[in-house]
Amino acid sequence: MSDSAAGAMDTIYRHQRFIYDLTRWHYLLGRDRLIADLAPPPGGTVLEIGCGTARNLICAARCYPNSKFFGIDVSEEMLKTARASIARSPVRDSIQVAQADATNFCPHALFDLRAVDRIFISYALSMIPPWKAIIESAAEKLSSNGALHIVDFGTMDRMPSVARHAMLWWLARFSVTPRIELKDAVCAIAERHGLGASFHEGRFGYAAHARIGHKKR
Repeated sequence: MSDSAAGAMDTIYRHQRFIYDLTRWHYLLGRDRLIADLAPPPGGTVLEIGCGTARNLICAARCYPNSKFFGIDVSEEMLKTARASIARSPVRDSIQVAQADATNFCPHALFDLRAVDRIFISYALSMIPPWKAIIESAAEKLSSNGALHIVDFGTMDRMPSVARHAMLWWLARFSVTPRIELKDAVCAIAERHGLGASFHEGRFGYAAHARIGHKKR
């Protein structure tokens, strides 16, 4: 993302950040399932790309108290809320966040991490035009036996037509575009890196879940 893109995100979230979590819980489905599936190794590292308000990071840190958590977001406005939420949380010592571009960041420079055991992306790819580059970059940053977990809007192809079109219209108002090619992209990127991949969609195709990870020996 460019500086102008970061500025655009700040404009969107300058006020929305105060009500973001209250207004998103009912339609950003599958986030808690993603967290439950992370299962980082003891003492492992977990990074969220597009951490927003840090809602997911805090939930994950509570689930895995023996791991260390890190988050990046391009919006400094969202990070204001994230830092405040982390500071109030009993897991604050386990979480670090930083402003960074998801398409071009260095975990070592930001957090002194040379590789990451678990990376997750929750409902961010549908807002970032170069979304395939983000998946590619994340796959490159995985540690040995690491895994990338993704949840985002699915194809919605099993929803009633009227409901699907209404949902897509509403999402477009917030510059959100479901990535219809997510499955193909995940499989292709995993293959390029010699990794395994899995993909499935939930009820009505509403939420898509994907995983890229090292193949079991």
